[in-house]
Amino acid sequence: MSDRTRHAPELLRRLLRAKDRMDAASHEAWPVQRLARVSHVSPAHFARAFKDAFGMPPHRYLLTRRIERASALLRDTDQPILDIALQTGWNSLGTFGRTFRDVTGESPRELRARAQSAAHALDQVPGCFVSAAQRPGLTIAVSEKRRREAGDTVVAPNKKESP
Repeated sequence: MSDRTRHAPELLRRLLRAKDRMDAASHEAWPVQRLARVSHVSPAHFARAFKDAFGMPPHRYLLTRRIERASALLRDTDQPILDIALQTGWNSLGTFGRTFRDVTGESPRELRARAQSAAHALDQVPGCFVSAAQRPGLTIAVSEKRRREAGDTVVAPNKKESP
């Protein structure tokens, strides 16, 4: 958190209000304009302040929440994958599957099969630990991850490529 955000408790409360709304309804569309209205700040200021306060842009935060929820439903229910995709905010099974694989490294079907085969081993582990261990590590944008995996290593002139 930067000094600018750390010294603005009112702004932090507003950002947390928007973050709580996303957590409560992660299946809904949350464009920056809507989140900015919830926080009573301009869209540009909201996007900068949110990233500064929480370490990732609002879209990436929302994507992480959706993937976490979908992973839990895949592990803990027998619902069809299409139903899980729709419940967690995707409009298409293809987009859900592609994004899920990009973020987690496995398809929804593969995650479900792995979780079901290992379910007995996790019975003694508290749920909060399981959730934390299985939280997606979304440190870069999904589109950037796809480009890197495809071998397209073109980097913007003002950006350094990570090793």
